[in-house]
Parts: sequence; C-alpha cells; structure tokens
Amino acid sequence: MTDRRGAAARLAWAAWAAWSLWGLCVVLTAVALVLFAINGDARPADSYGSLDAVIDVGVLGFPTVGAVIVARQPGNAIGWLLLATGLGNAVSQALLEYGAFSLLHAPGTAPGGAWAGLVADAVVWPSVAGTSVLMFALFPTGHLPSRRWRWLVWAVAIDATAYIAGTLFDPRTLHYFPTVPNPFPAVSPVLSAVGRVAAPALGLGIVLGMAALALRFRRARGVERLQISWMFYLAALLFVSIPITVALSSTNLEVGAIPVDELVFAGVLMAVPLAIGVAILRYRLYDIDVVINRTLVYGALSLTLAAAYVGSVLLLQVILSPVTRGSGVAVAVSTLLVAGLFRPVRSRIQSIVDRRFFRRRYDAARTLAAFGSRLRDELDVDALGNDLQVVVHETMQPAHVSLWLRESGR
Repeated sequence: MTDRRGAAARLAWAAWAAWSLWGLCVVLTAVALVLFAINGDARPADSYGSLDAVIDVGVLGFPTVGAVIVARQPGNAIGWLLLATGLGNAVSQALLEYGAFSLLHAPGTAPGGAWAGLVADAVVWPSVAGTSVLMFALFPTGHLPSRRWRWLVWAVAIDATAYIAGTLFDPRTLHYFPTVPNPFPAVSPVLSAVGRVAAPALGLGIVLGMAALALRFRRARGVERLQISWMFYLAALLFVSIPITVALSSTNLEVGAIPVDELVFAGVLMAVPLAIGVAILRYRLYDIDVVINRTLVYGALSLTLAAAYVGSVLLLQVILSPVTRGSGVAVAVSTLLVAGLFRPVRSRIQSIVDRRFFRRRYDAARTLAAFGSRLRDELDVDALGNDLQVVVHETMQPAHVSLWLRESGR
C-alpha cells in the first residue's frame, strides 16, 4: 500500500511539474506574440516576418504533447524532452522580441535589450537541436538502444554547454542584432571559436541520433516497431513538405492575410509532436499502415489528376481556341474529364501501392477473390471446407485452423 501511494504521489508531482512548465511556455509565447505585434516592422536579423508568430504558436504543440506524455508516463524521457524544446523556444522568442523592442522599436526605453538578444541566441539552438538528438536516440521507450550509446548523451551535453559558453563569450556583435556589441564583460576568442564548432556538431548529432533509431528499428518487434514506424512516416512527411512549401512561397496565395506556405509550414510543425504523442501513447497505433497506405494513394492520385488537369486544359485551349475564343470551355471539359478519371485512377493506384508496398494485403485480396469465384461453382461440402481452411491460413496466418460442420437434421 505504501509503495502504491508513493507511486501515485510521484505521478501527481510529475503531472503538476509538467503542466506548470506548459503554462510557463504559454505565458512566454503570449508575451512574445504581444511584443511581436507591438514591434511591427522592427525585426531582428534572420527574421521570417509573420512566420515568426506562426512558429511561436506551432511550437506550443511540443510542450502540450510533452505534458500529456509526462502525466501518463512520467518515466519516459521523451515527454520531458518535448517540454524542454517548447520551453527553450518560448524563452528564446520572448527574449528576442523584447530585444527587438528595446533595441529597434523604442531604443532607450527599456533596459537589458542586448542581454536579451544574447541569451536568446545562446538558448535557442541547444533547445531545438540538442533535444532532437536525444529524442531520436531515446525514442520510443525513453531509454538508449544499448549502453554503447551513452557517449552520445554526454557528447550532446558537452556540445550544448560549449555552444552556450561560446555564444556568451563571443567578442563579436550579437547574431540577431549585428550593430549591438556583446554586453558580456569577459569575452574570449578561444571560447567563441569553440562555440562556432559546436553549432554544426549538434547538426551532426542529429544524424547519429537517427542512426540509433534505425538500429533500434532493425531490432524492434511488435508495438515498438510500430511506434518507430510513426517516426519514419513523420520524417517522410517533413521531407515531402519541403518542395511544397518552397513552391507555395513563390505564390501570393493568402488565407486571412497569412501566406498559404506559412500555414502549411505551421501544420507540418504541429504534426511533429502529434505523431510523437500518438506513437508514445499508442493511440490508434496499429493504424500506421492505413495512414501510410492512404498517404501514398491519395498523394499519387492528387499529383496524377493535377497533371492530367493542367495538361488537358493546355491541350484543349490550343485545339478549341479558334472556336471558343477564350470562353472557358477547355476548363469545363478538363474538369469533367478529371472528375471521370477519379475512381478508375484511384483504383489503379491503390492496386499498385498494395502490390508494391503492402504485398500481404494484396495477396490476401487476390486469395479471397479467387475463393469467391470457386464458391459459386463448388457443390462438394468437403472440398469447400478444405478450400476455406486454406484461405483462412493464407490470409490470416493463424497457428491452427479447424472447421466444424453441423450435421444435417440437427
């Protein structure tokens, strides 16, 4: 009974600490957004304009999912790492907006602007890159694949410390405010050089973390393998989203005065912690195969129909332009053509995806279809029973198959 009460107390404390950190992230993000609105066009260097505010809101997904994980699995380090990512970003963005207010928007009205810019630079990269390395290495159990990987944790800690020290002691001007000198009283060119090496080293650490995750996936079975599959799906989603956001950034499409590419980026950013939370908490975990299948099918379908639509519009405009003279007939005909192609193209793509990536499902569907054809012509009950057992064994692959038939007259 005492052990149970102690476990409940630790769980309650962990949940309280996690949601308190989440509340702090929300407050700091709100401060950053208010200052962002006040600062207007007074932006620090490397600013993305309105995308800065979108990122601030999107990153809140990390501490939110982290708090949920800690509240349910306080021993899993992934939840605490997500909270660290959110807190580091929130602190950095709030300080950065305060620095922009103090140094650019209203110089001389608020003290400590240079210090705010300096600390923001020292915090943001370790909180994002450092936690990412550890997240890959510890996912999904919160423990390393083996003791051989303990050096990676120490390397991340040392590298992050070196980056922070190198940033604080850098004798050059501030990164986000290039006209402002470093306010730190004891600068050091040596530590500054160490910090400049530490930044790309953290990037290399992400590759090593992914290698640890790949090694874990090779050895994983059952639920753990499905959990890691969610991470691989997320990585593929992020990779595919890059050319899409780049293409959208060249357009002027907006939704509520916010560029569409920024909304897409925010959606992808929020999908990162969501996918991690789904994998850790095992919520609808076994749907990963369905998610991947639908993504492949409808992604290929969208590209195919879009290419068919554009090609038919251009072709019909060339053919019909002497007759229609820009009346829009080509667009209408192309729309009807694409609508008619939807079902047959989707069926064809579904068959290709199942045959190439989901072979077991494809073979099971073919087996059931063949059995259905035999069922219409088979009259022998014994032969039908044998066929049914073969079909069940090939599609479901049970350890044992038995068939009981009720005798006639009973």
